[in-house]
Amino acid sequence: MASSRARQGVKRVLLGSAAGLTVVAGAQAADLPVKKAVPVEYVRICSTHGAGFFYIPGTDTCLRVGGRARFEATYTQPMLRSSGDLTGYRGLGRLNLDARTSTGYGTLRAFVRFELASRTGGFMTSGTQQRAANAFAATGIDTAGRAQQYVNVDKAFIQFAGLTAGRAASFFDFYAHDFEMMGLTTGSDVASTNLLAYTATFGQGFSATISMEDPIFRKTPIFGNGGTTTASAGYIAPTNLAPVLVGNGFANVDVIQRSRLPDFVGALRYDAAWGSAQISAAVHELNVGAFATNTLTVARPPSEYGWAVQGGVKVNLPFIAAGDALYLQGAYGEGTNLYTGASSYNGSWSQSGSPISGTITGWYSDAILNPVSGKLELSKSFTVTAAYLHYWAPEWRSAFFGSYGESSFNKTARTNSALLNVGGLVNPVTATAGLAAFALSPVLRDTNQIVAGASLIWSPVRDLDIGVEGLYTRQALNSGRVLDPNKVQGVNLSTASAATLATLPTVNATDTFQVRMRVQRDF
Repeated sequence: MASSRARQGVKRVLLGSAAGLTVVAGAQAADLPVKKAVPVEYVRICSTHGAGFFYIPGTDTCLRVGGRARFEATYTQPMLRSSGDLTGYRGLGRLNLDARTSTGYGTLRAFVRFELASRTGGFMTSGTQQRAANAFAATGIDTAGRAQQYVNVDKAFIQFAGLTAGRAASFFDFYAHDFEMMGLTTGSDVASTNLLAYTATFGQGFSATISMEDPIFRKTPIFGNGGTTTASAGYIAPTNLAPVLVGNGFANVDVIQRSRLPDFVGALRYDAAWGSAQISAAVHELNVGAFATNTLTVARPPSEYGWAVQGGVKVNLPFIAAGDALYLQGAYGEGTNLYTGASSYNGSWSQSGSPISGTITGWYSDAILNPVSGKLELSKSFTVTAAYLHYWAPEWRSAFFGSYGESSFNKTARTNSALLNVGGLVNPVTATAGLAAFALSPVLRDTNQIVAGASLIWSPVRDLDIGVEGLYTRQALNSGRVLDPNKVQGVNLSTASAATLATLPTVNATDTFQVRMRVQRDF
């Protein structure tokens, strides 16, 4: 009994001690600081600016991330015995960042778009994009001119209270090849230029824009002897010399244009449920440099001012099918080939170009420096374009499009340039065949171009396009004939006899056909 009571007493002591320790431990724990969990800031949907936007954590700015992946393959049938490439390929990636913040003055927006592409083949690589510093070419024996990397800051602009500042599409443009894969109809389409613009909205769908734009992306070289390179101040600078009558002799003028004044663009636009319409105009300075010799004290030839006007309308046609639309557009300009878009297929930022090797060459200089008068004689151009988009079914659609454009030059300035053999023109006096050789020269000839095409695109799921597009092009002279560039090579018009010229094949127009397929995913 005593032993049992002793054991029970020990048990009570141990239990009491444990309880006391528990109380003490609880009291000590209550005295310690409590470490709270860091709150998790989840990404929140921003519905203010539309679908796909979310708040950047810790800010009141909404961001949308998007982009594009694309594969293209093309085949061209020149219908000629050309030795050029027949196929080409391209893989393209795009990344878009669209940041918007609501303010008391309206939405503050910043938009950035980068495009990267790997392009191969004579019809997918682009000398035009290299001239605009958007691409660089391979240098291998088999890849030179056939492989190219495309790197472009396509967009980088800010919009605030009617102001647009940065790299954006020109406000002069309207249709801009919206329904096309290859984008080869005539018409202005400068998707990337540097500008500062203000847009006023008047209500009822009306708006007006005045824009100061970078002139470098609208310059087509003034006609001269062709670009050469000379070392200057540690870098390679292009020169393009043309002679001008000074006193009893001629002296060369550097006709490379400098960026002296911005281009000024104005646009009046109307948007409604039925579609939209726009009238736009532009003023573009043309200038030349100084004489190539320092011994002359005469002033450089005076600058001239090119101009262009454009009108366009887009009509929505839901009564035919949901999503159907029609574009009509026309433009006319003097000294502004890149505003009318007459050179958009054959090659912009170049004196001349052709759809493919072996076809008639078109000339696109904005002006000829008349060697006798010393005056810049502006070229003239006009284009008309139509495009229709039709939905056969929600997942099937087609585009049908066509354009016509002309470029023409001052005849007196062309003849005066020929007398001095400027730019490869044949001198009708000293050439063996005289006027016959001059008449067969393609340089500065008035030309026209017809482009017509259609596409079929399947979109089995949202934002996925699988399609094919066919294109026909006819490049022609407005009058006369030239030596067939596909059949006649190495003939010097300056030394060829009349008998020789009479036996050579000539053409007035050449035709090409191109097919391109595309797989594209937007997100």
